[in-house]
Amino acid sequence: MSTLQNSEPARRPTGMTGFLFIWIGQIVSVLASGMSGFALTIFMFQQTRSATAMGLMQVAYILPFLLLSPVAGVMVDRYNRKLMMAVSDLGAVTATFGILLLQYFGVLQYWHLYVASVVYGLGNTFQWPAYSAAISTMVNKEQYGRANGLMTLMEAGPGVISPLLAGALLPLIKLDGILLIDVLTFFFALAALMVVVVPQPVRSSAGAEGSQGGMLKQATFGFRYIFQRPSLLGLQMTFFFANLFAGMAMTVVAPMILLRTNDNSAIFGAVQSAGAIGAVAGGIVMSIWGGFKRRVHGILAGWMVTGVFMALFGASAGLVFWITFFALQSLVGPLVNTSSQSIWQAKVPQDLQGRVFSARRLIAWFTQPIAPLVAGLLADRWLEPAMSAGVGFLPSSFRWLVGAEAGSGMALLIVLCGAAAGLVGLAGYFNPYVRNAETILPDHDAEPAVS
Repeated sequence: MSTLQNSEPARRPTGMTGFLFIWIGQIVSVLASGMSGFALTIFMFQQTRSATAMGLMQVAYILPFLLLSPVAGVMVDRYNRKLMMAVSDLGAVTATFGILLLQYFGVLQYWHLYVASVVYGLGNTFQWPAYSAAISTMVNKEQYGRANGLMTLMEAGPGVISPLLAGALLPLIKLDGILLIDVLTFFFALAALMVVVVPQPVRSSAGAEGSQGGMLKQATFGFRYIFQRPSLLGLQMTFFFANLFAGMAMTVVAPMILLRTNDNSAIFGAVQSAGAIGAVAGGIVMSIWGGFKRRVHGILAGWMVTGVFMALFGASAGLVFWITFFALQSLVGPLVNTSSQSIWQAKVPQDLQGRVFSARRLIAWFTQPIAPLVAGLLADRWLEPAMSAGVGFLPSSFRWLVGAEAGSGMALLIVLCGAAAGLVGLAGYFNPYVRNAETILPDHDAEPAVS
């Protein structure tokens, strides 16, 4: 692999320039994929009129990740990273092209989208660890913050533009045209990737240790690596609990707003758009600024500020306040995520980042099925009826803050979850392993390479 790497012509884009080539290709592709996702969501609902059927698409997407993520991490570390990055794109274009063919011949059924979601999920299983690990080999560590800021911008930006473009184009070019654009942009992204030099990671002693044994042993090494380092484990647990509380709050944002506005979808849409715009603005700021010199402040202080805005959002009423606090909350998100990503990229040896990042994301995703379930039960079974009746300690203590009408219980849950998420960030400052993670853990380039 190193021979192939070194034989690439020197004139090909490298470093931050090479990363920008890949980023431009990806953001065009992601924008088109967002348009396809919007159009296919409408198709699915028109076919089934069922929220459950639509939810199963998300299950079909997530399941491959949960099952195969550790194996994907091993393959990202073991094989050429440019190849692994291409695999994720090829998986997505295969699924989209299959849907396009079925639609063209007039035989597309809703259940075909479940199969496509599995293929999309398989591609995404490789995409995040491959692209995250590639950043650390392509750019200097001083540029990690800017590069990761661009990645968060790539994730958030299409959420603002894709639905608008798809809504405007769908009546003109129909589903077939939207899917065709998506397929063509995949090849644009692949072409951008092919012309760029993506260096292979430097071999480390930890990487050599992690490469011993069979696939199963190597797949679990990422988890062992995290759990053997209190600073990394502490950072991951900070995200786990903060994400849990944030996920619970986000679960009830939609029903809270709809209950308090007599199902006014326009108000809810305005709040959602404000959040997307805030995230885009945060990504732009991080791509220019790069974050604090001590990145742990971006994580801990960032969660504290996010928690405050989340609590203010729950305690407020009316479109102006909801838009303001939701946008500010979303604005801070890229700072938190970019700071965390930069620390992990600097501290974890390059030839282990596929396995470690896959394990890290798998731990974080454990909150996805937990948060909605807990939030739904708390809101429906306890807080909503209790706030309406004014029964119990919490309703009698917080009625002055969130009121007693429909949606007040959910608003109170958002306030409490915001406070809890902020306290998680504050607690990190009291944990020396977390607070001093950047000094406790050596940078991977400070360790001697293994020949």
